[in-house]
Amino acid sequence: MFDSLSDRLTTVLQDLRGKGRLSETDIDTTCREIRIALLEADVALPVVRGFVKQVKERAKGAEVSEALNPAQQVVKIVNEELVGILGGETRRLRLAKNPPTVIMLAGLQGSGKTTLAGKLARWLKGQGHTPLLAACDLQRPNAVNQLQIVGGRAGVEVFAPEPGNGVGDPVDVARRAVADAKARQYDVLVVDTAGRLGVDEELMRQAADIRDAVTPDETLFVLDAMVGQDAVNTAEAFRDGVGFSGVVLTKLDGDARGGAALSVREVTGQPILFASNGEGLDEFDVFHPDRMASRILGMGDVLSLIEQAESAFEAGQAEKAAQKMSEGEFTLEDFLEQMQAVRKMGPIANILGMLPGAANMKEQLGQVDEKQLDRIQAIIRGMTPAERADPKMINGSRRLRIANGSGVGVTDVNQLVDRFFDAKKMMTKMAGQFGLPGSAGRGATRKARRGGGGKPQRGPKQMPAIAGIAAESGGQRAVGSYETPGLNQLPPGLAGMSDLPADFDPSALTFPGTKSGGGGGPKGNKKKRRK
Repeated sequence: MFDSLSDRLTTVLQDLRGKGRLSETDIDTTCREIRIALLEADVALPVVRGFVKQVKERAKGAEVSEALNPAQQVVKIVNEELVGILGGETRRLRLAKNPPTVIMLAGLQGSGKTTLAGKLARWLKGQGHTPLLAACDLQRPNAVNQLQIVGGRAGVEVFAPEPGNGVGDPVDVARRAVADAKARQYDVLVVDTAGRLGVDEELMRQAADIRDAVTPDETLFVLDAMVGQDAVNTAEAFRDGVGFSGVVLTKLDGDARGGAALSVREVTGQPILFASNGEGLDEFDVFHPDRMASRILGMGDVLSLIEQAESAFEAGQAEKAAQKMSEGEFTLEDFLEQMQAVRKMGPIANILGMLPGAANMKEQLGQVDEKQLDRIQAIIRGMTPAERADPKMINGSRRLRIANGSGVGVTDVNQLVDRFFDAKKMMTKMAGQFGLPGSAGRGATRKARRGGGGKPQRGPKQMPAIAGIAAESGGQRAVGSYETPGLNQLPPGLAGMSDLPADFDPSALTFPGTKSGGGGGPKGNKKKRRK
């Protein structure tokens, strides 16, 4: 959604980083380029004016002129002002003291309210709540049926006493839904309302009547981020006609410029609470202004990456795998488990896209083929338990049997085995760099077991991740006083990607079946060793 804006701002700010001192001309030129970038991204003009004015005033002040690195200080200012436009601090849902908490969804037809209702209910269920969905869109054809299907996929019950398709009173259904939620002790009620193709008097009257009937604790305006400048006008109309306490952005995975979404918080004065990034029910999360600003400026979103990893990995399994990795005992069985867990986090390209510097590799990230992971899984499942535990025993005849059983070529099996050994070496080396359990070395670990000293280091709690897809790096990435989380907070297999080298090419990831990377088979490796 924000790719074009991110590219422009990253380029503008990159030009500053090579300068030791900044003149007023440099600051004026930078602010002019920022203004153009925001306007091209469809950000509302009043918002652009206020943003550029604040950046210019702060950039010409003492905090930049007296800074040791003025260029980084300007980047920090832009980041902070962007966070301010997006709402400053993360705002959570307000829950009622006496359940149920009533959440009413409002917005135009086609903005994604019904799908969002299922996503929100699923998220609430994951937070330990017992949500109930109320089907109050009785006008759009099959809207009730759609909500029932979405609710079934989310594992949430739907209150739908009326068939819809023009039959039934939505205000009465909403009122009865509240009574039903209280009677059956649901602690959250999500009310899905009807929309229109445009703002009209009937839409506003019905939404206001439902609001008065249920007295919602939160009224969320569902905004299609692809609409453009009209999104701001629609938001203002709903604010004045019905009123809302928060905004939910949908369709952030679209290719529109999306700048209007940046304007909503500033124009309406209401915070953005959630963001939806796809059709899947799990592609939904709390909106964090600081993380979104970080993504737009090309600094990555490491915190969201960590949260996704925490939800995909079990803590006990994670520590066990980290210990194995640091001691060089990581097997193909462990590798398969880690790969399956990483796939729960979403597409690999999206995971890599959350890392700092990934904005410079958009084209390569788009070429990552997820089917390669299916091929890897098939190959490993075609091995016996003994072969997974000790890949060194996989000779030529075994490789042929594995290839025939998994539907791939022998070359694919060769590549997987060879790359696994390379990745295993890299992981052991990274474990020593980042203080993972046993990072004092395998010999020191054995010595500690015998009680002879050399106690292995115990690093912070780690989460495992798929190996062999990262490049080595270390340290923290700082922009002025703004820092992304340290690498010791990342899963071991992802830690090395937090500050990727400029020449790292994700499309060259050497999974079986790929032609990139070179030297995939045994012959290529022999030639390399001779050299």
